[in-house]
Amino acid sequence: MKSKVLYILFFAMIMSGAVNAQLNNYKYIIVPKKFDAFNAENKYQSSTLLKYYFAENGFDVVYDDAFPVDLAGDRCLGLVADIIDDSSMFTTKVNIALRDCNNVEVFRSVEGRSKIKEYNESYKQALKNAFVSYTGMNHEYEPRKEDVAKETAPVTISFKDDVKSVEKESKEHVIEQKATMEEQVYKAVEPKRTTIAKTVGEDKIDASNLTGVLYAQPIENGYQLVDSTPKVVLKLEETSMENIYITDFQGNNAVVFQQKGTWMLEYSENGNKVQKELNIKF
Repeated sequence: MKSKVLYILFFAMIMSGAVNAQLNNYKYIIVPKKFDAFNAENKYQSSTLLKYYFAENGFDVVYDDAFPVDLAGDRCLGLVADIIDDSSMFTTKVNIALRDCNNVEVFRSVEGRSKIKEYNESYKQALKNAFVSYTGMNHEYEPRKEDVAKETAPVTISFKDDVKSVEKESKEHVIEQKATMEEQVYKAVEPKRTTIAKTVGEDKIDASNLTGVLYAQPIENGYQLVDSTPKVVLKLEETSMENIYITDFQGNNAVVFQQKGTWMLEYSENGNKVQKELNIKF
């Protein structure tokens, strides 16, 4: 009996290693804003939770409407997460599957279950239970040979049908002139200063960006925090827990939460947990 148990454990370890190696061939996990199993975007916070769980376990996660440049150019760099809902009247039952760019299922988690009556909490628990299949995989992207070949292949450029001459634009402004009997126009078209706030990523966010008052502006699934510049310094994603938000700080996952009436940002720095007080105005 003991040898049989050891054999099962050994076989499970081999299978886990094989699956992990297979997933390492993909750089991104793509999380849809709306799953086919549900009738609304982020139903039961499904998209928010999956993005958070995958990111916490070392995966590079993006939403399906926010592809980075390399993924936009090669859709096969990513796997699309999907939720298979097989719930009954009294039990919530879900699996988390991953499909490649040809819609072929690469991996499916164990079935996560919950008997909580309230749907939001029930799906949250079921998804968490299903995600145990991905926990501890230590995902690390390893490009396939064909992907490396694409990156190193020489690029051939042909100028055969290109325009032979290009008019140089003025670096300062453009002058438009008309002088006819019917119409006379002189117009200087100069750049105008924008009042649109910069978004996260235009400037590297450091601790100094978070000093002073931050104004919370509602966006889909949360808020964006804007300083007086104006510039968006953080984007907060709602969670199922009140006054707790998920965010990205210095390229890592972070949490913003309220503690004794004070808003705090908690993130990792050199392996240590760091907390920073925020002055947020909602």
